[in-house]
Amino acid sequence: MARTSREKAEIYLLAVVSGRLRGLGPNLLRFVLKWLSKLYSFIMNVRLALFEHRIIRSKTLGCQVVSIGNLTVGGTGKTPVVEVFARALQKNGRKVAILSRGYMKAEDPFSERLLNLLTFKTPRQQPPRIVSDGQRLLLDSEMGGDEPYMLASNLPDVCVLVDKDRVKSGRYAIQKLGCDTLILDDGFQYLRLKHRVEIVLIDRTNPFDNGYVLPRGLLRESVRHLSRATFIFITKSTGDGSPDLRQQIRALNNKAEIAECRHTPRHFQEVYSGDRKPLALIQGLKVAALSGIASPRGFEESLERLGGELVHRKRFADHHRYTQQEILDMINASRDRGAQAIITTEKDAVRFPWIERRDIPLYFLRVEIELLSGEEDFNALISRICFK
Repeated sequence: MARTSREKAEIYLLAVVSGRLRGLGPNLLRFVLKWLSKLYSFIMNVRLALFEHRIIRSKTLGCQVVSIGNLTVGGTGKTPVVEVFARALQKNGRKVAILSRGYMKAEDPFSERLLNLLTFKTPRQQPPRIVSDGQRLLLDSEMGGDEPYMLASNLPDVCVLVDKDRVKSGRYAIQKLGCDTLILDDGFQYLRLKHRVEIVLIDRTNPFDNGYVLPRGLLRESVRHLSRATFIFITKSTGDGSPDLRQQIRALNNKAEIAECRHTPRHFQEVYSGDRKPLALIQGLKVAALSGIASPRGFEESLERLGGELVHRKRFADHHRYTQQEILDMINASRDRGAQAIITTEKDAVRFPWIERRDIPLYFLRVEIELLSGEEDFNALISRICFK
């Protein structure tokens, strides 16, 4: 029930922030959020200044640290980009660990929390969660988080660790797992660990939201801070060069290399059996779309571009963890509307509970990053990181 209430509050707040809700109440709330946004922006500016002037010092761990992050909250398609970087670095001889905060992961079991309490073990003394040690998948999506689990599943030779304290998890990856290259997943605002390379993703369809920082908008910090980036990925690109957006970026950062990419569908995969199907599977097929992601519209439009006839859609809040009843309700509603298949995202599929009843096939759409421009710059960046 707590999760449902939180999701309802999140959906309402997003509707207020986006301006979709009108009236005295939403207008008053927007006024309050605007002033809270100014306060939050001031705090973020002070925090950055403290690190830049070395009043608060970033930790160094004696290895390569690559940060991949956003200016905005969610929706840029970061996980496939992290996957591309990790795979490229691993193929070039690096022993890679991905360090994630593990947003929305489950708490430790009660017995473990009680043992830590009785032995006076503080969070800093507790080891990070190892989703993958580079050889075995050790945690599921509930304990590791959906994105870390998804990365670990697709990158069998890469270590994936989860902890709020990524200095601690980075040290563990180096000392216990023999890693020499760390990727900070969602690391742009994580200043405690020194980054050698700062990669920032910008969504072409919604680059800087409404221009406000949290909570009035979706910016995590001022757009001026884009000046810290050493490499910028324009995601969800159409391949036209994004001239207007590039001009905006160059006004904020005139040094960073810029590459454009898009999330290209590769195949459909059955959620429970793992069987792969070609993209032609849904041509002329009546399908239902199920998602709990930050930007569901792009996913639904991709199904229509692939030739599917969208007869039903169901959207949940980002990172929603599904129950068996919700999946069964989706099957019933989709069948009633004549759907011949239910399609979800890979990120959603890792949060599906096991069900026996499958009146309609359930597939997820596998997407991968396709570079549209800046491939030479990308390869040069990988070479610099790998000292080639």
